[in-house]
Amino acid sequence: MHTFTHGRHENGQNFLTDPRSIRSVVDLVARTHGPILEIGPGEGALTLPMQRFGRPITAVEIHPRMVRRLQSRVGRRTRVLEGDFLRHRLPREPHVVVGNLPFHLTTSILRRLLHDSSWEEAVLITQWEVARRRAGVGGSSMMTAQWAPYYEFGLGGRIPAAAYRPRPSVDAGILTISRRERPLIPWKDRKGYAGFVHGAFTASGHGMGQILQRGLRISRREVGPLLGSAGVRRDATPSHLTAEQWTALWRRAP
Repeated sequence: MHTFTHGRHENGQNFLTDPRSIRSVVDLVARTHGPILEIGPGEGALTLPMQRFGRPITAVEIHPRMVRRLQSRVGRRTRVLEGDFLRHRLPREPHVVVGNLPFHLTTSILRRLLHDSSWEEAVLITQWEVARRRAGVGGSSMMTAQWAPYYEFGLGGRIPAAAYRPRPSVDAGILTISRRERPLIPWKDRKGYAGFVHGAFTASGHGMGQILQRGLRISRREVGPLLGSAGVRRDATPSHLTAEQWTALWRRAP
């Protein structure tokens, strides 16, 4: 497992040891279906209890010592591979991704996963504020808004720092991601839509009314009807729009 300290990954390792927290994560995985791909299993805090599902598990661990130790403890349906997940070849068949992500690699890992088309669901442990932000609690991040037409993000719970040994200085959170059966926007339009969202998040202005005018060059005359048709208040901020509202704005923008 990995260290989260003041938003920075340290060289040491933190291991999830609290049975209740482990059970919370494993119970979320139990609601999914299909083979499991685990990122950074460490000593197997999640790997070992997940074996009771009887599903194939592939665990990718970067530390050779951890690999050897865990290989000696798992059953025949679990493979423990040595490697860097960011370079690991992802399976082509539908699967579930599970992992405790190092904070400094969270964005890189999420980007890789979100661009991949094979996995169906993910249950990921991240730093608490990252999980909240990605799940849209208190407002979405730009990345979440850019991917919301294709995935549903949720907050599966909070893991206290005391659940780890040694104890990190911040709590962790459980981020869940489910691929939408039918994307709200076609994949072929993803780059254009992502650019539209980027323009809104980076534009100056108080509320979407001003943002659409200044950042996306939509005339004042057109902004009112556009916001009304999408159910968006003029003073709403980009971080508080739903996936459906973003979709409506993108489709109807002149």
